[in-house]
Amino acid sequence: MTNDEDRYQRILARIRKFRDDRDWMQFHNPRNLAVSIVLEASELLEHFQWARDEEVVGYIEKNKEDVRDEIADIATYLFELADNLGIDLFEAMETKFVKNEAKYPVEKARGTHTKYTKL
Repeated sequence: MTNDEDRYQRILARIRKFRDDRDWMQFHNPRNLAVSIVLEASELLEHFQWARDEEVVGYIEKNKEDVRDEIADIATYLFELADNLGIDLFEAMETKFVKNEAKYPVEKARGTHTKYTKL
């Protein structure tokens, strides 16, 4: 097992232990976890609400711990959702990169935010 795989398994074990010690699996169905991801993403977004582009860097410097906590909440729910569904998150990401590379070839997508169907 590589260091990354070991770290992935350690974090999954910690998520499962935290959840199971509290008997929360009963609440952690796919729908509830997906909702929780969106809610936590909204909390992350709230940090940037009304901020002008030039204000963001300074804001993050002052509020980095709070922003980091929201990112961690999102990641925790995402890791658990993938785990509960039997999806290896790293493998899923690697597969999606291959798909996105085909949809967004560098020669067509570089420097533009155009959706792949319009390239």
